[in-house]
Amino acid sequence: MFRLIDLFAGAGGFSRGFREEGFRVELGIESMSVIAETYAANFPEATALAVDIREVHSAEIIRLLGRRPDIVIGGPPCEGFTRANPRRRKDPYERLYDDPLGSLVLHFIRIVGDLEPKVFVMENVPGIMDDGLDTILRREFAEVGYSKIYFNILRAEEHGTPSQRTRVFISNIPINPPKQRKVVVYEALKDLPPPDPYYGIPNHEPVPLGPRRLKRISKLKWGEPLVRYRGYEGRVLQNVIRLHPYRVAPTVMGSSRFIHPFEDRLLTVREQARLMGFPDDHVFLGGRDLQFNQVGEAVPVPLARAIAKEVKKYLTSES
Repeated sequence: MFRLIDLFAGAGGFSRGFREEGFRVELGIESMSVIAETYAANFPEATALAVDIREVHSAEIIRLLGRRPDIVIGGPPCEGFTRANPRRRKDPYERLYDDPLGSLVLHFIRIVGDLEPKVFVMENVPGIMDDGLDTILRREFAEVGYSKIYFNILRAEEHGTPSQRTRVFISNIPINPPKQRKVVVYEALKDLPPPDPYYGIPNHEPVPLGPRRLKRISKLKWGEPLVRYRGYEGRVLQNVIRLHPYRVAPTVMGSSRFIHPFEDRLLTVREQARLMGFPDDHVFLGGRDLQFNQVGEAVPVPLARAIAKEVKKYLTSES
């Protein structure tokens, strides 16, 4: 069984996909303690460390595991690189080397270089490649021993996820999983009962909504947003969208809220987790907003599983 560690574990969407493909998840590192507790609750077989990645020493990981891992995965924060961030720095060098969150990518590279895994996969937004940053990242990985680097751009909706999400997975092997049938919102949500603690489904409590907002959303048609705002370089973005039941949902983000396609209410955390492919036994701890953030910042489970299949094929052929 191939052994795996997750350097930016979050709620565990990336790890979950690999575990479902038979990988042994041994360690998850997450800086926020409550989110680390979420990871620990869903991966009791693994060690969950609530520690800042900048304070992690590779020798300690080896000591903890007893050997080097076969695979290192992780999704460093994307805020410094995403085009949705109106405060994204103009200079690409500053995004990677000066931005407090963007520079965490360098710690992923540092640890990969120290641990020398057979495969690594780092997830981020395609904006991490903008303005020549892909060339800079190739150079950084080459300096720690990985001269062949692949920027695999994948769309979650093409791999069984009921929501749109385009991400780049930077790795030392090509990752090109076969496309799957698209899953629409209705299919993802149709068998969930109404949001009520009575049913015992975790994270499926109703989300409060004021009377004025309720009146406004009641007038929205499928696909219409309640909120529009400006992102990087004036791009107009949307939020609080009434979902179209027979289409794939828009991108789920930590700040995103969706309106049920047939009911005048916001989706629950569980329903948004369904749109990211999480099974109902995957729990999210902390306050409601933090639960939404954990869902929105995850790698969708079906996409993670598709990637894991490709990694397993490669490792099996090499062994």
